[in-house]
Amino acid sequence: MRENEVRRNEVLVARHAAAVFDAQLEFIGTIRTPWTSRLACPRQGRADGPVCEIEIHQPWVPALAGIAKYSRLEVLYWLHHSRRDLVLQSPANNGEVRGTFALRTPVRPNPIGTSIVDLLSVDGAILRVRGLDCLDGTPLIDLKPDRALFTPIAPPQPGDFETG
Repeated sequence: MRENEVRRNEVLVARHAAAVFDAQLEFIGTIRTPWTSRLACPRQGRADGPVCEIEIHQPWVPALAGIAKYSRLEVLYWLHHSRRDLVLQSPANNGEVRGTFALRTPVRPNPIGTSIVDLLSVDGAILRVRGLDCLDGTPLIDLKPDRALFTPIAPPQPGDFETG
């Protein structure tokens, strides 16, 4: 696969200059991994993968208070080298296609990546983790404790599961 290859039966969306953007992201850190090429980067993070570092930028370092008590984190990052214009893709390069939203591909209109990582240590503004699948220098959007570690705050209440 070439980095910007459009495969047989894949479909691009035409990007128009007057596109409306109503959101703004602030990158809160930088991810450090051993991968500098998309072709070498794994397709999924692995718990036995290499130790990677997440560097948190100021003024967000104090937001790490208490994070060390969690064993797993959800990491959200911006896949800044990904193309953003495919609506149908052929991930196996065999001519069969699926819609972008039916895939975990980095090629998406808003290339947000997510990984559940094992938190190994916290040293000031540096988190050491395993389980990432992104390039060195990837901008960090957010960190959250893995929701699977939480129990519901309160028992179900009347109306919680009603669809109106």
